Amino acid sequence: MQYDAVVIGVSAGGMNAMKIIFSLLPKDFGTPIIIVQHISPRSDNQWIDLLNDKSNLTIKEADEKEKIEKGTVYIAPANYHLLIEMNKTFSLTIDERVNFARPSIDILFESAAEAYKNKLIGVVLTGSNHDGAKGIKRIKECGGLVIIQDPKTAESAYMPTSAIAAVKPDYILSLEEITDLLIKIDKQKD
Repeated sequence: MQYDAVVIGVSAGGMNAMKIIFSLLPKDFGTPIIIVQHISPRSDNQWIDLLNDKSNLTIKEADEKEKIEKGTVYIAPANYHLLIEMNKTFSLTIDERVNFARPSIDILFESAAEAYKNKLIGVVLTGSNHDGAKGIKRIKECGGLVIIQDPKTAESAYMPTSAIAAVKPDYILSLEEITDLLIKIDKQKD
């Protein structure tokens, strides 16, 4: 099966988790990755520069109406919900917080599920609330592939545990195993 995008939801412990994943993904990884990381509303994007230093891929903040391109990692800007439109462009909103968060993982996941249907991979990583559980369920309902970090390997187990309670995942894996699987799936496009 070929997939057109990967969405990742991450919260507490996310910086360490993303450093591991992005240090292992090769520069020829072609599937676009879109991430919601719970961050302070006043956060600057300096942490994205830190990730770029560890990564073989280009990591950037998503911009309004930007077209989603292969081989790029997009991160939701601080204090904006990130949505994916049917034409595979981004939309940013400052609507109410969801699960005490803006950006919300559920909002990204639900809009991505509608846009990509069964061509989407949804990933829930470490975090300390239940944001992402509703969205990952929607990804599964639309035929997407669901990967959840093994709670035993998560810096904060609450978010992956909540996701597992909401949906029967296709995979429950460590960060390294998740990265290996994403690489294997991406290579199937060649």
